[in-house]
Amino acid sequence: MKPRHKKIAIIAASVTALTFAAILVLNVFQSNLVFFFSPSQVVAKEAPIGKNFRIGGIVEEGSLKRQGSSTTVNFAVTDTAETIKVVYTGILPDLFKEGKGVVAQGKITEDGIFYADEVLAKHDENYMPPEAASALEQAAKAQKASLVQ
Repeated sequence: MKPRHKKIAIIAASVTALTFAAILVLNVFQSNLVFFFSPSQVVAKEAPIGKNFRIGGIVEEGSLKRQGSSTTVNFAVTDTAETIKVVYTGILPDLFKEGKGVVAQGKITEDGIFYADEVLAKHDENYMPPEAASALEQAAKAQKASLVQ
């Protein structure tokens, strides 16, 4: 084999290896990608059923219910326009309270109930996840617009 053919073979093998590595990295990235949706978007069927995503908003007042002595809790997340029921089994964060901001990660089923694997609460008086704050602002604007019409 001529030196020129060896160089071409090495370049072709390198390009193939880099392409394969890039495909693997993108595949792993895609499988770990988690999107954020507001309760209004979930009700509008924009959220994928049966796939992991995050929902955020405010824990609705009076919605927190514990199931007996287990660690399973039911609560509702609202963006002031729509409300989604959430079921979570586990220990809630210390800052988790009704009327406060929350982000939950999990899956929604056909019956419209969100089963959370993880619940995150805000960490101080002034903080709210940017996605949740934006979703609340959009819901408030949409509610004002519907009242004006």
